[in-house]
Parts: sequence; structure tokens; C-alpha cells
Amino acid sequence: MAKPLPPDELGHRLTEVFDPVGPLYRRVQRKVEQGEAIEGLSVGVRPVPDLLHKHGPMTVPQMGRAQAISRQFVQRMVNDAAARGLVESIPNPAHQRSSLIRLTPGGDLTDADVRTCVRVPGEMLKLFDHVDVN
Repeated sequence: MAKPLPPDELGHRLTEVFDPVGPLYRRVQRKVEQGEAIEGLSVGVRPVPDLLHKHGPMTVPQMGRAQAISRQFVQRMVNDAAARGLVESIPNPAHQRSSLIRLTPGGDLTDADVRTCVRVPGEMLKLFDHVDVN
């Protein structure tokens, strides 16, 4: 197991984390405020990965019922998401003609990477617990 950094080095290394966090947050926030498609993803397609993330693999009819929209519209959105490599069809053991749609594996981040990414800002926030935000 790696040993903790000495305090004089830790400060400099934490600055390396702080430097990109602010600009990243502001850019994402601006993009969301502008209501523009993220990476070309239309507003209609966004619910597809959201539903699959929340509920796991689903059929197109299930997604249509969950959103109270037609199966045909959902199919077009699933086709668009599949063309972008966001989702894929897999066999449905419960129904031969209605495939399950699932999220494709995303990126190359490991669970350890994500745990670290969550832990480090939390620890950094603790360093500033004493700062009044009002």
C-alpha cells in the first residue's frame, strides 16, 4: 500500500487536482445551461441511457411505457443511441422477438479510479470545512 504524501508535497499535488476542477465544472454547467446537445446527443435520445442506467437492460416497449411515448419513437431514439455506440441489443431470454437494450461498456476508468476521484475531492473539501460560504 502506498504511503501518504508528506504535508509540504501534498499541498502542491492537491493544487494539481484543484486546477482543472473549477474550469471543468464551469464548462459543464454552461453547456447544461445552454440546453445544447451534449456531444451531439439530442434531447430525445438522452432518456435512453438514463433509463438503462436506472433500470438495467430493457426492451423498447418497456422504455416506451416508462416514458409514456410510442414504441416507434423509442425505437428511433434507441437506433440513434446505438449508432453512437451508447447502447447495444442483446438476446432477451424472456422474449425471442423483443431484444433487450443495454448500455455499452463505458470508457476505461476502473472502479478504483472512480473511488479515488470521489474520495480525493471529499478529502479536499474537509480541508476547507472552516471556510464560511456566506
